[in-house]
Amino acid sequence: VQERGALGFERHYHVTDPFIRRLGLEAELQGHSGCVNCLEWNEKGDLLASGSDDQHTIVWDPLHHKKLLSMHTGHTANIFSVKFLPHSGDRILITGAADSKVHVHDLTVKETIHMFGDHTNRVKRIATAPMWPNTFWSAAEDGLIRQYDLRENSKRSDVLIDLTEYCGQLVEAKCLTVNPQDNNYLAVGASGPFVRLYDIRMIHNHRKSMKQSPSAGVHTFCDRQKPLPDGAAQYYVAGHLPVKLPDYNNRLRVLVATYVTFSPDGTELLVNMGGEQVYLFDLTYKQRPYTFLLPKKCHTSGEVQNGKTSTNGVSNGIHLHSNGFRLSEGRAHVSPQVELPPYLERIKQQANEAFACQLWTQAIQLYSKAVQKAPNNAMLYGNRAAAYMKRKWDGDHYDALRDCLKAISLNPCHLKAHFRLARCLFELKYVAEALECLDDFKGKFPEQAHSSACDALDRDINAALFSKSDNAEDKKGGGPIRLRATGRKDSISEDEMVLRERSYDYKFRYCGHCNTTTDIKEANFFGSNAQYIVSGSDDGSFFIWEKETTNLVRVLQGDESIVNCLQPHPSYCFLATSGIDPVVRLWNPRPESETLNGRVVVDMEGASQANQRRMNADPLEVMLLNMGYRITGLTSGGAGGSDDEDSSEGQVQCRPS
Repeated sequence: VQERGALGFERHYHVTDPFIRRLGLEAELQGHSGCVNCLEWNEKGDLLASGSDDQHTIVWDPLHHKKLLSMHTGHTANIFSVKFLPHSGDRILITGAADSKVHVHDLTVKETIHMFGDHTNRVKRIATAPMWPNTFWSAAEDGLIRQYDLRENSKRSDVLIDLTEYCGQLVEAKCLTVNPQDNNYLAVGASGPFVRLYDIRMIHNHRKSMKQSPSAGVHTFCDRQKPLPDGAAQYYVAGHLPVKLPDYNNRLRVLVATYVTFSPDGTELLVNMGGEQVYLFDLTYKQRPYTFLLPKKCHTSGEVQNGKTSTNGVSNGIHLHSNGFRLSEGRAHVSPQVELPPYLERIKQQANEAFACQLWTQAIQLYSKAVQKAPNNAMLYGNRAAAYMKRKWDGDHYDALRDCLKAISLNPCHLKAHFRLARCLFELKYVAEALECLDDFKGKFPEQAHSSACDALDRDINAALFSKSDNAEDKKGGGPIRLRATGRKDSISEDEMVLRERSYDYKFRYCGHCNTTTDIKEANFFGSNAQYIVSGSDDGSFFIWEKETTNLVRVLQGDESIVNCLQPHPSYCFLATSGIDPVVRLWNPRPESETLNGRVVVDMEGASQANQRRMNADPLEVMLLNMGYRITGLTSGGAGGSDDEDSSEGQVQCRPS
């Protein structure tokens, strides 16, 4: 029975679906004379629209590789977004462009029938929704989300959301999308690491009641009218990013959400975070970021000091106090550590061997496979945390911290996870929290208190505290200070501060691609059950990950320079991509009889490491890399210099269990 289970596991998880293994280039659609910046399938999937720097839109019959229609859109600059208007019989097409305009076209007569000039900066995305016929939305770099209703007004649009009221004049909206299952929810990506989810109906109802209220025009200093009602907005952010912002800003590394999309069932939100990685947020089972917590004296009695708790339905392995990071009091429930079945034990051993050979990514991927089948095994989380800490890619220490907390919640006596947690907090610049955690570790495991690893971390923490003592006053206030921008033009409102403080964390993170050069790079769900994630990259490739394990399973060369757009067919395993090349490429599973696919990037690990280096290079180095020069002096093994190097460490941390 065990071996049968192992075979099923191998088929399902070790070997990717045949269609991904055989995915290859079917055709190139030629007709544009500039970069192709946007692609859009119609609902039936028999038409594909594209928009380009050449200011033309083309409608294709992708199944027969034919150009059906080409028209100049009337725009005077690059087109960034193209959408079919729902319920229009694929007759009406909407475009947004760098000339700050939104145009509506009737394809049957090849004419532009409406032109909107309300935005004052580049229009980056258009969104539509089947539940809202004749209605659509735009996001632009003037910081505004505008709503259009062709029945009510074909000349003007209304401001739905003004991000400048929250984030100052410099904020830019970059992308938006409507939840396919509940069209009342609109997700918006903008400059900065926060992704915003809005309830459109709640905003409309609030505005209606404001107009109807007899005192709506009367304001006092105490009675400030909020632009959005309470509860109409929910923010999401990768938990480690707010505290990294100052470091990124100093290195001219820009964080900006370049694409947002919902899963087909509407329960997940996928974000391509420019300057960082791809993140998936679970909209049903939400969790608070771990690193918004501030230090409070840990209790160091001999009691078991870590258990699982839940605050407002948000469970993340530690108590959430208004002012404290604290391991829970009292004796926690210890999940019995059941032995792994033989096929998972083999995978764990393979992971340990990869770790011993310093093949960190391979170890992480193997541990992740095992974690998916044994989600309550503390040792697997503890080991994966060690591999993340060794690899040191952007976000690895935060994923390691999450794994440590999960391991401790499953097994409060997990010595290595306790120690690694302290090290992660230190690497994430939470120095005071790291000291509290290390003190707690010493009290709980006194025999380790003077180990070489403990002594080394103690020295690192004290050195960091000493160097920070000069600007200690700046750190008072903790969390909010970390979330606040500086300067009047990008001043953050109090409402924005509250929304940021209430942000939810990600569920999964996908690494390997690079997204620093363009701000229209997409990431999407792909596969028969949306079981894969795809993203474009600055290296001309596109990357495919398993959604649930986050493991990279395929890299294909999709452009001579950069892949920006990836739009999966609505019902078939068929993918359209585009980028800097003036062509649209179509990908599907190729027959097994075909010769070897020349576009497969075999060394996925090498490509991923090169992209991590590229993301951490300074802008001049990136420019030279793009020109074909090779830069020496960039780290190779760690591939990502933003996280500090570990100091010397003893066996308590480095060896997997």
